[in-house]
Amino acid sequence: MSSWSPTKYTTTNWPSYNTALKQRGSLPVWFDPGMVWTPPPTGKRGRQQQFSDAAIQTCLTLKVLFGLPLRQTTGFVESLLRLIGLDWIVPDFSTLCRRQKMLNVSLPYRGGTGPLNLLIPSHGLQANHCRAADSTGIKAEREGEWDARKHGDPKRRIWRKIHIGIDEETLEVRAVAVTASNVGDAPTLPELLDQIPPDHDIRSVTADGACDTRKCHDAIAARGAHAVIPPRKNAKPWKPTSAGAIARNEAVNAPRYLGRAIWRRWSGYHRRSLVESKMNCVKLLGQSLMARDFDRQVAEIQIRIAVLNRYTALGIPVTGAVG
Repeated sequence: MSSWSPTKYTTTNWPSYNTALKQRGSLPVWFDPGMVWTPPPTGKRGRQQQFSDAAIQTCLTLKVLFGLPLRQTTGFVESLLRLIGLDWIVPDFSTLCRRQKMLNVSLPYRGGTGPLNLLIPSHGLQANHCRAADSTGIKAEREGEWDARKHGDPKRRIWRKIHIGIDEETLEVRAVAVTASNVGDAPTLPELLDQIPPDHDIRSVTADGACDTRKCHDAIAARGAHAVIPPRKNAKPWKPTSAGAIARNEAVNAPRYLGRAIWRRWSGYHRRSLVESKMNCVKLLGQSLMARDFDRQVAEIQIRIAVLNRYTALGIPVTGAVG
């Protein structure tokens, strides 16, 4: 009896994908001279802001890309403006630090051609490893690795857990939430769904079995989406008091008749493997944070996600099965 062999895939768009990889190192991709640097007057009393949110996000984006402190970021942006011949004033380091705490980061995305199929990971991590299709932990504040090993004081390390939801078609992050390391993953799913504009149709939401809760199913049903969530092994049917409970009971009965392996293939649950690669990309942008308070850490993580979406928008590999 022959053993099962995995399916092999090959990239079919190497020329365009190779061009996209080279463009990821091009500075003009990240700096647009036509942006609104100084915001228009608001008409309200008090001092007006000298720099727009886009200007602050641009400076912080360069800070995240090159791992610069705030003062060096100011000098780097000044040199870029001189090179392109713009006489814009650059925010100083204290302005960047102050505005980062209240910055409303915008996540760029292209959007797909149809309703959104959202892939959401679960089971958070509090280590340096990134398990398959999981939300990931990132260091916020900690002692040096040598001091921690020498003095044995791991309690001083603080972790932030990142939860994301990606578009299955474009592989772009459409929603992101940052929590403490002791917060579960299921409570963040409704928050991720709230970040999707109400006028955007959601076809399906694929998540791990940890999201097999009433709040998660009700939140998905409220958006008119189909939940692809494997029920727990000891799952019992719920009373059909809501649309989410009815859909969940169908998911409980299906694996019993089909088996879990066939159900995963039939429901498309394997699509969550795409989050595995995306979480690895999040880790590649850095496994520790430079900001010290929670609000600034959230902004720093959101800027990393925005950078990641810019990378993705330049081009992604298109693969096909061979053999």
